[in-house]
Amino acid sequence: MSGASTPITILMVEDSEEDIELTLRGLERAKLQNRIWTVRDGVQALAFLRREAPYQDAPRPDLILLDLNLPKLDGREVLARMREDPRLRELPVVVLTASDSEQERSTVRAADAFMTKPVDFQQLANLVRMIAGLGWSIVKLSREGAQA
Repeated sequence: MSGASTPITILMVEDSEEDIELTLRGLERAKLQNRIWTVRDGVQALAFLRREAPYQDAPRPDLILLDLNLPKLDGREVLARMREDPRLRELPVVVLTASDSEQERSTVRAADAFMTKPVDFQQLANLVRMIAGLGWSIVKLSREGAQA
């Protein structure tokens, strides 16, 4: 894939300030120029995606980075509600999880991809470039790298 890619809008749903900072720095270090929005819990995530107050002017994200362990409404429930909503079901979701277990992954089958924290920024950069350059296709990430 060539070095040039189209900027995309990313919604990061994460309650950890440290994880947000690490991800933002990793994307910046990878020289990806994308618009990144962050929300801190599942209730805010759904409001952002549905463009409910205070997010009436929020952009439609091209990619969602979703932590599973969130306050108010956890990531599993956010993902389930997204997949039930015809306006949101096709949005690509990468689940960020602290667990690398198959059991954890099997509980969130509706995700398009998984990344284990701490996030491998090269994999994340490759994923963002793929989405920006090709539009969305189903992607599964493994420890060995991205596969389409």
